[in-house]
Amino acid sequence: MTTQKLAFLASDKPEAAPVLAALEERYGTCPPDKADVIVAIGGDGFMLDTLRTHMASPKPIYGVNCGTVGFLMNPQDLEGLADNIAAAEPANIHPLTMTATTADGRTETAKAINEVSLFRQTRQSARLRILVNGKARMEGLICDGVLLATPAGSTAYNLSAHGPILPIKSQMLALTPISAFRPRRWRGALLPHDAVVTFETIKPDHRPVSAVADNYEVRDVVSVTAQEDRSTSMTVLFDRGHSLDERILREQFDY
Repeated sequence: MTTQKLAFLASDKPEAAPVLAALEERYGTCPPDKADVIVAIGGDGFMLDTLRTHMASPKPIYGVNCGTVGFLMNPQDLEGLADNIAAAEPANIHPLTMTATTADGRTETAKAINEVSLFRQTRQSARLRILVNGKARMEGLICDGVLLATPAGSTAYNLSAHGPILPIKSQMLALTPISAFRPRRWRGALLPHDAVVTFETIKPDHRPVSAVADNYEVRDVVSVTAQEDRSTSMTVLFDRGHSLDERILREQFDY
């Protein structure tokens, strides 16, 4: 059995509390800054919160599922947890950096592990101009919104919006429209991981748009730039034989 020191963090869901208590009783616990591995107990949302909180830390994070989907989590195995962690397969994840400028001149920056999204704020559709590496690629997208997803996030909201699933090592980003009205047949684009994508709002006073980095929202934006932050790397651990690569591949054949 591994001698690694484990730090247990749990969501506020009722289902997580007894799992936390059982794991702490069996394995003990220590503060995250003293641990070798951080164990996140909850669902995918809690895993994303944990990754954001410890984004600057090199410590790997292992998820124990107490949620519903649990795509980023591992099944509960209280007795075998330590051995599963010792044999786990790592996946390295790089976030996106979102820089949003608002109508009143403010600039806000946030990190996104899954996606950067733009949404219409009112009944009026959004009208967006899209630039890639400074060159305009679409002069007028009329839509409910648009998103730029990482490989890790490609199976989340991106997939629900009919975007492509990206292998975790693909070094690509998925640019996916949300309910596009014009051009009606545009289904998005695959971009290299180092692409710098800029969204400019058209008539923002009449058609206000908000920007969201995972769950951090900035309202009334006029310009949003998103790009991968290669300098930040997070490690998520998965049970052997159930790596993130395997899960993403399996998802493509799940109908």
